[in-house]
Amino acid sequence: MFKISAYLSFRGNCREAMLFYQHCLGGRLSFQTVGESPMAAQLPQNIKDFILHAMLITDNFALMASDISPESGLLNGNALSLMLDCHQEEAIYTAFYQLSKGGIIKQALQETHWGALFGELTDKYGHHWILNFNKNQQL
Repeated sequence: MFKISAYLSFRGNCREAMLFYQHCLGGRLSFQTVGESPMAAQLPQNIKDFILHAMLITDNFALMASDISPESGLLNGNALSLMLDCHQEEAIYTAFYQLSKGGIIKQALQETHWGALFGELTDKYGHHWILNFNKNQQL
């Protein structure tokens, strides 16, 4: 059995973004900076505050992230979407509202032909989210 977890990359604002996601989705959040890592002495001073690894853990998922150094560069695109499968109707409305603050709603939450509430958005950090609540599988 496999489990897929999302790993996001940021341009120096990983801490801010992960705190935002924690506010929207709940969970326990931890950070390790480049400066706190064993390799800190070998790395440039200007990236010591960058996040080497962040992890947001909930009962149902883990979301991981880090900052990309300016030299490596980051290309935002639509090659990755985060699928948030909600188990309660109230949860999808709350998450959609919170995640869309400062972002762009691509498709407002609406009922689908497959019996789900479904919506898409791009958050204020440029990451694409797909939210789904299957009314037939409510817990």
